[in-house]
Amino acid sequence: MKKPLHLLSGITMAACLLFGTSAMAQTMSGTDFSAAKARIKADYNVDKKACDATSGNAKDICIAQAKGKEDIALAELDNSYKPTPKNLEKVSLAKAEAAYDVAKQKCDDLSGNPKDVCLKEAKAALTTAKADAKVKMKTSATNKEANETSADAKSKAAAENKEVRLDAAADKRAAQLKVAEEKCDALASTAKDTCLAAAKANFGKP
Repeated sequence: MKKPLHLLSGITMAACLLFGTSAMAQTMSGTDFSAAKARIKADYNVDKKACDATSGNAKDICIAQAKGKEDIALAELDNSYKPTPKNLEKVSLAKAEAAYDVAKQKCDDLSGNPKDVCLKEAKAALTTAKADAKVKMKTSATNKEANETSADAKSKAAAENKEVRLDAAADKRAAQLKVAEEKCDALASTAKDTCLAAAKANFGKP
């Protein structure tokens, strides 16, 4: 079943346009911020209303896309108004959550093991995006702090950056392992055992 594409393109367009407004952060007034927020809310209501032209799971997907567009736009706006590593991370998380919510709805078009695999893959993609966002935010903050301090601080920052990257890699492996194990469930007997062993070998702890 074909899904509405205009809202997906809208998400990308809104993200790009609002990302470009970050340069205006210092000149954006509180009034401008409030007006932009109201426009985003109004756009969401229009997009959601448009979903009434569909039904069933297609409508659920449409609504998820509309909500994702709004969440991304609001996060981008916050970062444009007050650009910080934490707000930039929130933008990445909003994009990840929006993609996940839409993917979950699309998985409802499936059933049985294909649906289970679809959901695990969506969750793995979310985990990966969250891990990458955390790494980017943490390393940006620690590197900035280290650049303003001593050589010892820089060494400590490097160690912290390495640790957060290792944690992120472990989270990604765990999510990928769940996907691989779910795929193995479609098999039986020896083939399943072999599949599970291979999954653990590929995505288990190094």
